[in-house]
Amino acid sequence: MAEVTVLGAGIFGLSVAWACTLRGARVRVIDPGGVGSGASGGIVGALAPHTPENWNPKKQLQLESLLLAEAWWTRIAEETGQDPGYARLGRVQAIADARALDLARARATGAGALWQGRARWHVVPDRDFAGWLAPTPTGFAIHDTLSARLHPRRACAAMATALTARGAEVVRRGAVQGAVVEATGVDGLLELSSAFSAQVGNGVKGQGAVLDFDARALPQLFLDGLHIVPHTDGTVAIGSTSERSYETPDTTDAQLDALLDKARQAVPALRHAAVLTRWAGVRPRARSRAPMLGVHPLRTDRFIANGGFKIGFGIAPAAAEMMADLILEGDDRIPEDFRPEASLPKVPAP
Repeated sequence: MAEVTVLGAGIFGLSVAWACTLRGARVRVIDPGGVGSGASGGIVGALAPHTPENWNPKKQLQLESLLLAEAWWTRIAEETGQDPGYARLGRVQAIADARALDLARARATGAGALWQGRARWHVVPDRDFAGWLAPTPTGFAIHDTLSARLHPRRACAAMATALTARGAEVVRRGAVQGAVVEATGVDGLLELSSAFSAQVGNGVKGQGAVLDFDARALPQLFLDGLHIVPHTDGTVAIGSTSERSYETPDTTDAQLDALLDKARQAVPALRHAAVLTRWAGVRPRARSRAPMLGVHPLRTDRFIANGGFKIGFGIAPAAAEMMADLILEGDDRIPEDFRPEASLPKVPAP
């Protein structure tokens, strides 16, 4: 039986551990902070695709992962009896002007081919979502049926329960054994940046909030960079800021207040909803903006899974399967854009 140690109990670490466990490996997950103690303990949980155009390996992998997600999270829910909050209810985006309307219609055509007929990106009258989406300047909105949502904290907790139920260990301290995967988030990226004397990755702070409003049957909204995500517990999460410079990683401030004002102006139904939770955390962003998957750049006898940034939960199922292939089978299917080398400083030619 293969042995695997995963350092880090965020979404990447837990997902790699789960994929390896399902293939029969003996797995130990170690994180001094506990499950979801970093960015994966957030509140928003938007699983949304990039636009269906200018196709590339990153978008292809994201598509595969979003299509895989339903079976992935359903299995975890069934094995644990815990609800990770997953639901594929789509996403709605306002269309601001005539140019954006033409572009949205062109992208609808692209989605028909690129999304393999398994999801739609289509233009609809904004009245289809009256009472949730405010009237748009054009009278139209984009509705895609690929987007989904989950509750990040509950998803991580359910995955940890699923792992232990199958005999894996999820601990704060323990010995390293077998193949080692470093899924250490911001700390891991900062170590790489220091070792290469160049920015390989960094932390980007995000702030969000949870509002007391029950819209659980409605799609998420994406309005001018703002995610508004209904959850199954009868709340709505909004987020998030993207702060490259910050003094404190885990405190909220006036930037979140501005985000709340923006959400309430955009969605009248939220104007009187009470704020239940304010959250701030730092997400790991690799220099290439794509996740870093593969052999660790500093310790070539280890592996790395890092840099999930804003798409970590969405891409985790497919990324974990590729990492399990590499770790357990030696089968390297990782696209070049996702390899650690894509974020490392370029060495000048001699």
